[in-house]
Amino acid sequence: MIQVVEVGPRDGLQNESVVLATDQKVQLIERLVEAGSGRIEIVSFAHPERVPQMADAEAVAAHFAERSDFSRIGLVMNQRGWQRAQQVELDELNIPVGATNGFNQANVAATPDETVEFIAAVVDAAEVPVTGTISVAFGCPYEGEVAEEAVVSIATRLAHAGCSEIAIADTIGVADPWTVRWRLEAVRAVTGGIPLRVHFHDTRNTGIANTFAAIEAGVEVVDASVGGIGGCPFAPNATGNIATDDLVFMLHRAGYPTNLNLDLLVETSRWVGDVLAIQPPSALLKAGGFPG
Repeated sequence: MIQVVEVGPRDGLQNESVVLATDQKVQLIERLVEAGSGRIEIVSFAHPERVPQMADAEAVAAHFAERSDFSRIGLVMNQRGWQRAQQVELDELNIPVGATNGFNQANVAATPDETVEFIAAVVDAAEVPVTGTISVAFGCPYEGEVAEEAVVSIATRLAHAGCSEIAIADTIGVADPWTVRWRLEAVRAVTGGIPLRVHFHDTRNTGIANTFAAIEAGVEVVDASVGGIGGCPFAPNATGNIATDDLVFMLHRAGYPTNLNLDLLVETSRWVGDVLAIQPPSALLKAGGFPG
């Protein structure tokens, strides 16, 4: 089985110009749970002035208090975010660290080394699993190409810190399937049995191909955003993640179970497009499934 981590309510919404009301965000998450999503990034504890789309993180998380029908994931970026996250109920934390100093400074105003140390401290203190995500693992909008050695070095330190999962992210959508396979093999060599997760953006229409390469390389956990909405506010011109509906269509056609209902996902993509007043990039919204 391929596990799909739904990041639409967090990574999807954070780069859209329309800011949804709290009840609309709750409705989006409820629709995704109904469609079968088992792990959902529901909030980000980013600075509300820098990412206003996530300003109501506590209110959204409060709605899902005492829920056990899906895993509630919160994104934490710094000490203040960690303090806020401790005030709500979450089942998992995700903490990003940029593979380059330029991106990490733009994202969290810290060096990668400082962020890795922060992640290690949270792992020690948290009562829930912590995923360490290596952002711009294939290319950086500020420093250009990213060396494999830089990604492997950070992955090694995240493994030693005790992360329960390590995610490799193509934040600006510049990876290719061949590099994906080689980079994942290099990371796996230093992380042992820690599960790997991938996070691809479809900026240059390579997201699905890169996901295929990652699955062929043995990865079983993939991020996706319903409808393909979103992007990173700190990565110029970055578009959304691969569309959950498109990913699930590919996986189901290949015989991989996901526990996700494709029809309900497409309905949710259409709904979120309406409330955001956009046409989501999901191909399934345009072409439909098959057989029809």
